[in-house]
Amino acid sequence: MEDQKPFRILLYYKYVAIDEYEAFAAEHLAFCKELGVKGRIIIAAEGINGTLSGTWEQTEAYLTYMHNHPLFTDLVFKIDEVDKHAFTKLFVRPKKELVTLRYDTPLDPNKMSGKRLSPKEFYEQLQSEDIIILDGRNGYEYDMGHFRNAIRPDIDSFREFPEWIRANLADAKDKKVITYCTGGIRCETLTGVLLNEGFTDVAQLDGGIVTYGKDPEVQGRLFDGKMYVFDERIGVRVNQTEEDITIAKCQHCGNPTDNMINCTDDLCHSKHFCCEDCLDVHEGYCSDSCKPTV
Repeated sequence: MEDQKPFRILLYYKYVAIDEYEAFAAEHLAFCKELGVKGRIIIAAEGINGTLSGTWEQTEAYLTYMHNHPLFTDLVFKIDEVDKHAFTKLFVRPKKELVTLRYDTPLDPNKMSGKRLSPKEFYEQLQSEDIIILDGRNGYEYDMGHFRNAIRPDIDSFREFPEWIRANLADAKDKKVITYCTGGIRCETLTGVLLNEGFTDVAQLDGGIVTYGKDPEVQGRLFDGKMYVFDERIGVRVNQTEEDITIAKCQHCGNPTDNMINCTDDLCHSKHFCCEDCLDVHEGYCSDSCKPTV
């Protein structure tokens, strides 16, 4: 294809028992270095979660390698074509949890998680009455883009969700709850938390926002703004229709912008939206208190 882009991004996860996961992580790091891919991969006793970028040849070799591994023959990859590497470095790290939660009850998504909704089913549920639409991401991700009428979680890290749910949704356990996140992995755990906390009708967007935006029938409808991603792209378009809008606003002037940056101040590094004009004026600082005086 003439318009084929030279690089690809692979997004994937799988909850599966990995014996001696730290040794496996070391072996996987060596393989990825030899292959030349870049990205972030987390490996735990409960499975693998990764996003990486590379050339077509490199990513195809990675796909083949993983699908030939007995633990990952059915591993599902979400694939995007891009013009260049989406990462500058490679990290393959062993961790105790794929998604840091530190919940007081052990959760296994293979045994307890919400019903999976296809993009079409999720789109239909979004338009239902008396339903809770819960964004399973951090607040700043929501601010860049989210599904219409979704609840914004006032959290800075995923591990805050259990406490937030108890404080904000304790009286809504009889209602239907649908959740979503970027690629689906956080909802695997979040729906487990909801069920364990006493909610009975819980569902999740299968494959996350990434899959929803690629569905040819739904075409990303009812998602406003862009999807925050943890790579050099920062924001990715989801709504492929004329309904696509920018909802984030510049912290300094209030004009619409999708440009999210970290504060220039090394002691702050607060994520904030800043339009191109204000970037020049404020030099990347999120506020006057962070900007040094002359």
